[in-house]
This record gives sequence, C-alpha cells and structure tokens, in this order.
Amino acid sequence: MYCYHCGVLLSEHDYCTACGANVVLYKKIVATSNALYNEGLEKANVRDLSGAAECLRQSLEYNKNNIEARNLLGLVYFEMGEVVSALSEWILSKNLRPEKNIADDFMEKLQSNQARFEAINSTIKKYNIALNCCRQGNKDMAVLQLKKVLSVNPRFVRAHLLLALLYMDSEKWDRAQRELKKCIDIDRNNTQALRYLKEVEHMLEPEEDVKGVQKKKKEEAVRYVSDNELIIQPVSVAEQKSTGWSTLLNIAIGLLIGAGITYFLMFPAVKTNVNNDAQKTISEISNQLEEKTLAVKELENQNQALSAKIADMEKELTGYVGVDGSMKSLDDLVTVAAAYLAHSDEHATSEELQRISSEVNLEEASEGFRSLFYTMQDAIAPGLFEEYNTQARSLYDEKKYEECIPVYQKAVAYASYSELGADAYFFLARAYHRTGDNENAILYYQKVCELYPESERVEKSREYLDALGAPAQ
Repeated sequence: MYCYHCGVLLSEHDYCTACGANVVLYKKIVATSNALYNEGLEKANVRDLSGAAECLRQSLEYNKNNIEARNLLGLVYFEMGEVVSALSEWILSKNLRPEKNIADDFMEKLQSNQARFEAINSTIKKYNIALNCCRQGNKDMAVLQLKKVLSVNPRFVRAHLLLALLYMDSEKWDRAQRELKKCIDIDRNNTQALRYLKEVEHMLEPEEDVKGVQKKKKEEAVRYVSDNELIIQPVSVAEQKSTGWSTLLNIAIGLLIGAGITYFLMFPAVKTNVNNDAQKTISEISNQLEEKTLAVKELENQNQALSAKIADMEKELTGYVGVDGSMKSLDDLVTVAAAYLAHSDEHATSEELQRISSEVNLEEASEGFRSLFYTMQDAIAPGLFEEYNTQARSLYDEKKYEECIPVYQKAVAYASYSELGADAYFFLARAYHRTGDNENAILYYQKVCELYPESERVEKSREYLDALGAPAQ
C-alpha cells in the first residue's frame, strides 16, 4: 500500500515515514475496498453476478484506484451481456494503470474479431429500439427486436428480462418461464428474474379443486381360517358355489370389460396426442406468419419513409432544375451577368443577386456557381456602397436622421468592400442614437468596435457606449 500524498510504500505505522501524513483512515478505506473486492470475487465464482457487481461498485466507491476490482467488474458486466459497460471499466482501468494491466488483454480479445464486436454493439441499439416499441405499445415489434438481440448476444440479461416481461404481459407463461430460467443460468441470484419467475410459476400451477374428505365406509367382514389360510368374507355376501359355466362367463365378462376400458382409456389419449401435435404445428406456423407480417410491416414503413424523402428531394430539385432539364438558378445567374455587362445597372443586378441567394443555398452550390455569384457581387458592391454612403451622409448632415437610417442600412450591407465601412456603421449608430433608438444604437456602436478595432471611430463609439451603460464587447 502506497501513501496517497507522496506515493511512498507505507509501513505498519499510522503515519507515512516519508511525508508524515496520517494514514489511519486511508488504510481503513483501502482495507474496506479490498474486502468488498474479495466478497465480489466469491460471488462471481458462484455466478451471483448481480451481487458481485454491487460489491465491486461499492469497492470502487471506497477506492477508485482499485484496478483489480475495476477489471473484475468489467468481466462481470461482459458476462451479463453489458459489453459497453465492460469496455468503459477496462478503459478507465487502462488510464489509471497504463503498464502491466490485464485490461489490455480483455480489450484485445474483445476487439480482435471486429465483425463480432460491431454485431454485439448493434444489439444495444436494437435493445433501445425494443424499449421504444414497448413505450409506443408496439409489443410484437419489441419481441421481434429482442429475439434478434439474443440471437447475437445470448448472455444479455436485460434483454432476457424484458422479453420475459413481454411474454408475461401476453400471458405466454411457459415462454416467460423459459427466458427467466436462461437469465438465472447466467446470473443465479438476479433479484428481478427470481421475482418474475415466482409470479410465472404461480400462474402455471394447476388449480386444485377443494374436495371434502370422504369418510371411509366401515367394512364389516367375517374372518376365518380354512386349511391354514385366512379367509375374509363380507357379511352381506353369501358364499356361493361356483360352477364351470359361471367361471367361463365371468372370464368373458372380464375380457369384455377390459377391452371396453382399454378402448375408452387409450383412444382419447391417442386422439389427444394427435390434436396436440396438430395444434403445435399450427402454433409454429402462426408464429412464423406473425414474424413475417411484422417484417413486411417494417419494410412498408421504411418504404414510406424513403418515398417521403424522395418527394422532398424532388421538390428541392425542382427549384434548381427547369422544365426543360436545365439548371434554372445557374441560367438566371448567367443572365444577370450578361445584363450587367451590357448595361452596368448595379441596382438591378443587386436585386437579382438577392433574389437568387434567397432561392439557392450558396454553401451547397457548385464551386463554379459560387465563384460567378461572388464575382458579380464584388463587381457591384464598391459602387453601391459609395452611392448609398454619400446619399446617407448628405441626409445625416441635413439632420434628416429618420430618412438616412434606411439608406445607411443599404450601405453597411456592402461596408466590407470599402475603407469607409467604419464610418457607415458609426453614423448609422449615431442616427439611431439621435432618434432615441438606444437598442440599435448600442448594436451598431458595438459593431464598430468589433469589426473595425483599428479605426479612429472606435474611441468615440466606446464613449457613447459608456454613456448608454453598455459594454464595448
């Protein structure tokens, strides 16, 4: 045992001989953790997996660095079909002790067969799908999913329990009993499985008819000895002398009675066996038909989802592709470019570019489309900014603040294309400030500080923000 403070090996003293730390409580904690680990190991050896997991979790609560307890807890989880939980414990163990850790061997064996590992991981998703189906009331689909889970991971205790619970809900007690016994074979003292099994066995018990105890009739008989033999004869029966004919008649009657009893006893049993075999065959066919019906229903749902997705994609594609199959948006952009080259109408070009950008997701468009779009925007932006900025500044100087605001809004849309962008943002903020719209004034003062930190307008913007009680960001 090593000191928690300096890492030196501890002696029998109640203090660390290297740093002097008091280790009395620390030794008790480590001893308790080790005792719980030993108890968990004993329970795991007799396949009391749930009890072992509880002891090992408590051991780790006392000492999270107990590597042996953590590795054993991972093995217990793996044996119960909880592969993800097992991997989590082994990864934590590996991080706590990178060298000479048996968790490396566990993870290597688990991940050596990648296909098997991925199949086991998929069982968790299918188990969650089954849970969702239960919540939605689709219990047949849940049963089908759980059967798939257990075909891949037959030691998954939680899946056995949920499947048994579904069988109990549908009153299929024999199937529930079979699943619960499989669960107990894996984890012998699983409290939940034992509670379910007790309920199932109670439902499978035959109803016993309570009958009154019949009183034995008192037999009155005469006993006597004849030729060293004890003869017992009822009082009401008189001894008769038998003749040969009566003996033959009695034998014939006995044979007839025997034949009748044989017929009436054996024939129903044979008939019952035949009916049971037929019923079993019908049940198996019904189960197969039920599974196939569920599979068809699942495929139909997938088909509907795919059809809806295709319809959405076709609808989206319609915005890009014209009736004649040409790319409508690209044609529009080329038309705008040709019109600009012919007439140099910046305003009309700006309106068309705004319309195209509202119809097309530029981030998903082709590289050629985006290149042409931004080239056109770069061509018209400087001129539009200069025009809007000059017009707005003229209105501002005439103290027409309400009128200059929408013009400045157009100017700042192209502010990144001019060195006077900071001025446009600043005077837009001043116009809002002078009209009493302090919220927008603060917004644009902050944009000046954020977008143009080197501009001479920043200092004034900070002063106005301080006066309005807002941060400069």
